[in-house]
Amino acid sequence: MPKTYQEINDRIKQGSAFVLTAEEMKKYVDENGVAKAARDVDVVTTGTFGAMCSSGAFLNFGHSDPPMKAEHVWLNGVHAYHGNAAADCYIGVTRMSDYAPFIYGGGHVIEDFVRGKEVELHANSYGTDCYPRTELETYLTLADLNQAILCNPRNGYQRYNVAVNNTDKTLYTYMGKLLPRLGNATYSGAGCLAPLPNDPDYETIGLGTRIFLGGGTGYVIGEGTQHSPKTGFGTLFVKGDLKQMTGEFLAAAAFTKYGTSMYVGLGIPIPILNEGLVRKTAIKDAEIMTSVLDYGVPRRDRPTLAKVSYANLKSGVITVQGKEIPVSSMSSLAKARQIAQKLKEWIEKKKFFLTAPIETLSRETETHPMKVTSEIKFVSGFMSPTVTCTLKETITEVADKIVSNDQDHIPVVDDNGKLIGIVTTFDLTRGLAKGTQNLADIVTRKVITTMPDDPISVAARKMKENSISALPVIDSKKIVLGLITSSDVLQRGE
Repeated sequence: MPKTYQEINDRIKQGSAFVLTAEEMKKYVDENGVAKAARDVDVVTTGTFGAMCSSGAFLNFGHSDPPMKAEHVWLNGVHAYHGNAAADCYIGVTRMSDYAPFIYGGGHVIEDFVRGKEVELHANSYGTDCYPRTELETYLTLADLNQAILCNPRNGYQRYNVAVNNTDKTLYTYMGKLLPRLGNATYSGAGCLAPLPNDPDYETIGLGTRIFLGGGTGYVIGEGTQHSPKTGFGTLFVKGDLKQMTGEFLAAAAFTKYGTSMYVGLGIPIPILNEGLVRKTAIKDAEIMTSVLDYGVPRRDRPTLAKVSYANLKSGVITVQGKEIPVSSMSSLAKARQIAQKLKEWIEKKKFFLTAPIETLSRETETHPMKVTSEIKFVSGFMSPTVTCTLKETITEVADKIVSNDQDHIPVVDDNGKLIGIVTTFDLTRGLAKGTQNLADIVTRKVITTMPDDPISVAARKMKENSISALPVIDSKKIVLGLITSSDVLQRGE
């Protein structure tokens, strides 16, 4: 017979509730079957611990004397948003320090508060009749704040794409450091232990669901931003009292050459109301599939190179384009297990009761891309045809190509047209001056390239960062399609 929330909460109150973590549930169903698990199990606990870049906190300081309506607020040198009421501000975890960017940010401020440290507050204002103060400097701890509300507009992703890099350059992203030429892969999420894969139809998760958040109690307050269940990417909007949380389950992070963020611990109890929920919470990593995307393509819609399961990901190795690639997690599976276990203990010790959602999440939403009204410029609109050469040609022959084609850069290709190097007028001049005859002795082998669908701004940045004046344009197989130069970009107004 189906159970109710009231019946399960009564068992929790009596200390007789049978609670399993999501990992334990898989084994229990395998050994006992769906029907018995539906009768026996009352709650399945889930957990995940990963970087939630959309996170932030609303803070209420109380009024100073004289009172002040701040125009700008800094917390430990991190600019907070003050378009709120006079005594409130919002600090986002990805906002970086004015003094230590890429090292310290809003997430570090929040963690410092949670760990009981003093935080320096500096504020200024234009002054008004009712709020005359114009400058303020003080030090505050979490205990000094009236309210501190952690807010995650996008948390608990149903699944994540896997990131790889198929270019010749190391990339630094929110998915961590991606080595060139498919040197590694990174992913996030706890797979079959995470909340939404255990209730993919949001039968028990919705507005008002009580959850574990950052080491304290929180609530789901709606669907998350980018909530896209029709494509398998559901998300949650959650909040909780920062004063209940601990540094054990709330940790700031700094991603090399990308920026700051914060790791947030999230756990959601799934009440076993019926056999359908038993089947859902019995899901295994091998059943949760996701896509491997090439982050070397700087576009919204990145190429999908493979499909893999979370079982593949957790094995530490995946296969992409016939190549075995080491894969590592940007989340902590150990912390996710700790969260699911702690939530289980809270329920068993009668410290945590379940709430039925007031309103379930939408299952029909599908996100759409941003509407951009200005023209987007791509390399394909700026590139020019190019002549190429091979290593079989002499320096003199290549010099003749440069002169006759009025071209300062000649891509070097193999017999199949695949890029293997580049030679410039400077290289040729230096080679001829030294009496060099072998073209291979002057060719630059490490070539910075671009692709036709790259935004022109990306190509321009590559030239600036590498102090070069041209890029060969290649396809995914490194076949040379053309050339783009700094002159092309400047002449066309970029």
